[in-house]
Amino acid sequence: MKFIKQLFAILALLCATQVLAEPQPGKDYKVLNPPQPTAAGGKIEVLEFFFYGCSHCFKLHPLLSAWEKKMPNDVELTYVPAIFNPSWEPMARTLYALEALGQQKQLHDELFNAWNTKIQDLTDEAKITNFVAQRGVDGKKFGEAYNSFSMQSKVVRAKQMGQSYGIRGTPTLVVDGKYLITGLHPPETIEVLNALIDKARKERGGKR
Repeated sequence: MKFIKQLFAILALLCATQVLAEPQPGKDYKVLNPPQPTAAGGKIEVLEFFFYGCSHCFKLHPLLSAWEKKMPNDVELTYVPAIFNPSWEPMARTLYALEALGQQKQLHDELFNAWNTKIQDLTDEAKITNFVAQRGVDGKKFGEAYNSFSMQSKVVRAKQMGQSYGIRGTPTLVVDGKYLITGLHPPETIEVLNALIDKARKERGGKR
């Protein structure tokens, strides 16, 4: 009988711990009102608003990259460059130009390291072009993509998204157009991200 009572006590403690660990709106994440439309089709959309020169983004990056490699099949991760001032726009153009050339993933780590470890100056087109060219990107094609007409539309769209989602700092994650995560330590960010994906999945009534 004593063993059974101890077992129930342990189970009760575990349940209490799980309840306490449940992410809380207003503390661990923010509920967006109104929700924003998503562009991931039938998948659960995860957006990361970030800047390569942001030290907090740099600290989250290894964990988010590891998470991305194992993320559920019903989830799609999209990187959105934050543009809080004109000096951040060149990196937004860089992201989209590399995406257009199919080489963003190859240089994602390199750009983070350049800003945060090597402290390289990547603030204008010439320096950025030289940087990517040294890493196998065709400089001419990069320049064409960087300055293309469609590029301006993407930059404007990124700025509009930042305003629509109420982005005030980086990194900020948005889950399914409803839930915003920011200001947490990297491990906590991933934990809350997983919990909110599960929440979004249940709300959709779907399965992986």
